[in-house]
Amino acid sequence: MTSKRLSDIPGFSIDKVAEKAGTDPDVLRLENLDTDLPPPVAVLEATQQAIWQDDNNSYLPFTGKQDLRRVISQYISRQTSHFYSENQVVITNGGTEGMFDVLLALTDPGDEVILTDPTYAGMIYRVKLAGAVPVLVPFRHHHQEWRLDLEQLRAAITPRTKALFIMNPSMPSGAVLDSTEWAVITDLCHTHNLWLFYNAAMERILYDKRPFLHPAALPGMQDRTIIIGSASKEFRMIGWRMGWVVAPESVVEAIARTHIYNAVTSSGFAQSALIHAFSAEAEASFVQSVATWEARRNTTIAQLDKYTCIPAAGGWSQLLDVTPLGLQASEAADLLLAKGKVAVTPMTHWGRENSTQYIRLVFSNESQERLSTLGERFRATFG
Repeated sequence: MTSKRLSDIPGFSIDKVAEKAGTDPDVLRLENLDTDLPPPVAVLEATQQAIWQDDNNSYLPFTGKQDLRRVISQYISRQTSHFYSENQVVITNGGTEGMFDVLLALTDPGDEVILTDPTYAGMIYRVKLAGAVPVLVPFRHHHQEWRLDLEQLRAAITPRTKALFIMNPSMPSGAVLDSTEWAVITDLCHTHNLWLFYNAAMERILYDKRPFLHPAALPGMQDRTIIIGSASKEFRMIGWRMGWVVAPESVVEAIARTHIYNAVTSSGFAQSALIHAFSAEAEASFVQSVATWEARRNTTIAQLDKYTCIPAAGGWSQLLDVTPLGLQASEAADLLLAKGKVAVTPMTHWGRENSTQYIRLVFSNESQERLSTLGERFRATFG
């Protein structure tokens, strides 16, 4: 028998869609959150050099190389206009390990953690694995964008609420919180003495000239915000599995201790390479990458203008409502693959109110030329 903690934790279904799609080159691969845009050149070169260095073939230091932690603390200090020291940084095996470390270190069984609906399934079910209780507050589709239901957010707070767990831009919807929404989140954190667990994996992948707002920069939020970063999205370093947690001094030791017993250490090779992702050259490649992703998003929107597709304000994916087609997400996904050769992921376990009616379209891993066939493929599937 398996553990009871797994009884209500499903698989992602992304891998099942990928398996069905196989290796057919005609299939448009919109199911997995990949990108074909390469990491910065300096990162690739540094990785090749790092494998020959003996210091990179070690368990130590457990919480990450000092020079990398220093670079990240300086990066966060620039973003927030607050000082962070290298001792407030823990290097993790991707942002996903960082999320689990934070949940294990700062929540107890039965604590409630508020998330958006929909959100990354890996956030919802890590909350459950940690023994806490996910509470979902819906995004609403309003004037071709997603807006957080602030009344339901306020109503969701109970004496058991321990934290808000927010990804911005949100995955899978591509929703981006505005200043009004952040102000309410800030007020709730102060009023109810809550943590903000901030999934920053895509924070600067913003479209339509939207401003970058960092929650730790908001009044009084530096000591309430746990920043969970990732090299996978902005730096396109998915295979390196590198992330970091930046936390107030009062709790960083607890997070570090959890990391040590969860993973011991991160790859020394990847850590040495990640330092170069914060260079001026890497920043230039990031800016170009965002422009490319935005162009691909625009092509996706134009191709699907006859369908209920909510444009992403940021990130790598957006959602399409299949309700007007008289279908549920899993049915639509199967039909698209069989008739249109489009691989998409049903959002069945990624929310509660926003769930079975949506399929996710990842536009970051296909060229504009191939994305320009989306309309034809959808018409071949749905008429």
